Formats: sequence, structure tokens, C-alpha cells
Amino acid sequence: MWKPSQTGSINPNPTPEPPRAVPPPPPVEAPSRPQAVTGDQATISKGLFIKGDITGSESLFIDGKVEGSVNLPGNRVTVGRNGQVAANIIAREIVVLGKIRGNVSASDRVDIRAEGSLSGDVAASRISIEDGAFFKGGIDIKKPDTKPSAAAAPAPAPAAEPAKVAQ
Repeated sequence: MWKPSQTGSINPNPTPEPPRAVPPPPPVEAPSRPQAVTGDQATISKGLFIKGDITGSESLFIDGKVEGSVNLPGNRVTVGRNGQVAANIIAREIVVLGKIRGNVSASDRVDIRAEGSLSGDVAASRISIEDGAFFKGGIDIKKPDTKPSAAAAPAPAPAAEPAKVAQ
């Protein structure tokens, strides 16, 4: 900067500094997600209304309104406190905090919490209904899928043959 006590020329427009080369940012790649990753969960929030069929490969939290069917066989479906579902649900695990009108089928368990309400039939390996919960419907407890073993499944008996008598 020029000071009045300095001698020399005054240049009102100083020469600009040459631009520096800025390295480009590394390319951003979209993260690839495997089909059934634990921890992935979609959300239907309080202000949404879905009418139709829902299918997919991740867990679902419903806090809005859903009419139709929900088919997520390997995942968890949670109906939140504000959730109102008029649909049949198929999932690995179903947790009810809100209201469900429809049949539910879980390969593992159904959990109806104290604030929850379920009107419909339940088919599951395990079920829990907390005090204060509302449930109206039938319950079908399915045995967990077990692989047949030779000891558990006896071989069919051969046809009866006449006994031979030694002479």
C-alpha cells in the first residue's frame, strides 16, 4: 500500500495476482446400497396419505395414512402413534403403536403396544399384546420353519410281507 511519505508512482489499479490452479473436488459417487441392509427404513410421515400397494426391500415406518396393501416380507413394518392403516400387511415383523384395520401376517412376530389398535386377523410365529392395547380378530400361531431331518421324519413303513417260516 502506498503511503504519502513514499516516493514513486501511484498505480490506482494494481496488477491482479495470477489465478491459482484449484484442484477439482473428487467425484462424488452415489452410495450403492445392498438390497436388504439392516438399518434402512423408509418413512411415511404424519402429513402423507398413500392409497395403493406398497412393496419394497427395506423397513417402513408409517405415521401417516395408508390404504391398500403393504408387502415387505423380509422387513419390519412399524405403525407409529399417528399412523392409520386400512390395509393387509405382510412383513417379517410388525409393530403397532397406531391403528390398523386389516389382516396382518408376520414371518417372525407381531407386537401390539399399549397405544396400539388392531382390528383383523393375525398370523405369526410370536405375538405380544401389551396392557391397554386394543385387538379384535383371530390369531393363528405359525410354527417356525424348521428343516426336516431324518430323525424327525420317520421313513414310510414298507408294505407288510408275509412272514417266512423256516422248515
